[in-house]
Amino acid sequence: MRMKIGIDVRCLAEGRRTGVEEYTLALLEKMFEEDTENEYILFFNAWKKQCPDFHWAIKYPHVTLKTFRIPNRLLNLSLWYLGFPKLDRLIGGTDIFFLPNLNFVAVSKKTRLVVTAHDLSFEFFPETFSWKRRLWHFFIHFRSLVKMADKVIAVSRSTKDDILSRYGVAFKRVAIVPSGINPRFRVLSRNDTELLRVKEKYNLPYKFILSLSTFEPRKNLLSIIRSFEALQDMCHPDLEKYVLVLAGTKGWKYDEVLKAVATSRHREKILLPGFIEDEDKPALYNLASVFVYPSLYEGFGFPPLEAMASGIPVIASHSSSLPEIVGDAGILIDPYQPDELFQALKQLLTDQELSSVLKEKSVTRARRFSWDKAAKETLEVFRSVIC
Repeated sequence: MRMKIGIDVRCLAEGRRTGVEEYTLALLEKMFEEDTENEYILFFNAWKKQCPDFHWAIKYPHVTLKTFRIPNRLLNLSLWYLGFPKLDRLIGGTDIFFLPNLNFVAVSKKTRLVVTAHDLSFEFFPETFSWKRRLWHFFIHFRSLVKMADKVIAVSRSTKDDILSRYGVAFKRVAIVPSGINPRFRVLSRNDTELLRVKEKYNLPYKFILSLSTFEPRKNLLSIIRSFEALQDMCHPDLEKYVLVLAGTKGWKYDEVLKAVATSRHREKILLPGFIEDEDKPALYNLASVFVYPSLYEGFGFPPLEAMASGIPVIASHSSSLPEIVGDAGILIDPYQPDELFQALKQLLTDQELSSVLKEKSVTRARRFSWDKAAKETLEVFRSVIC
């Protein structure tokens, strides 16, 4: 049966490549490439912002883009309070309407609604969000959205368990479809000119510990700084060679991280390169000696997976979805115990045999995650709500 599938792509309005945007772009591009049987209609709305380049999507004959310039606050208020307009009708009628990320939505009764849940961090860690984001989540009311949806896609088993326990949704209404990874994240040759280009662009040291995330409390960057300081305090000749590279953009309460760096007794060995361009990330991972990600909560966690695919040993939290990603291919630590991160770093950086074993395991495990598989499983979810 040929399906008309509407997809909400408002989440791409900012033009960034955070987790949600990466998921949406990678999943949809693979889906459009593989599935030529069904018709796709993209819904995009932006009042003042320029419409992003959707050439990657509309180059396919079975994909149509419908753009609107309704003031976002007016549209969201109308969807929330009046349940109008019905977005499926606005774009010409669909069998399924798909939200790759939570948003204000209203669809007609005959249209099946499918929603992707990336995580419930706003439920478990509301204090790590700005008041504006908390207010937005309050009005979205994800509990109602999940119960309204015909099917919820969870990007990890951890996220599914959170949805079931928090909202009491029926087990069969939540499908697990793990995200994939872009094939550009791979082990690069030591002679690859990309390595030198990126090293010079960001003024990177020869040996460094890498963290790549948004500067916000949930990412637990203060724990990394404290662990690095303890590592340097040892005055170990092998460990003194390493520099800590905290890469990423400023988020909620980022000033706490900047203050910790500025007042650190080893601040001359902590580098803040800022935002990393997407095309530079593969080389950045390859240049690192170890990747650390002691996040308090993740619905999936792209950075550890990208580092693993690049053949870099990973230290990550044993919380939420991260064990599903890392498995036995990395070292899992308690994010609330900085000493565990310190010990893991010390062990990895002084034990070359362990580091080599984890590099090999990391590459093998990363192959389990692909956008081909994610696209096929998402299509199966669509078919299941129509049958």
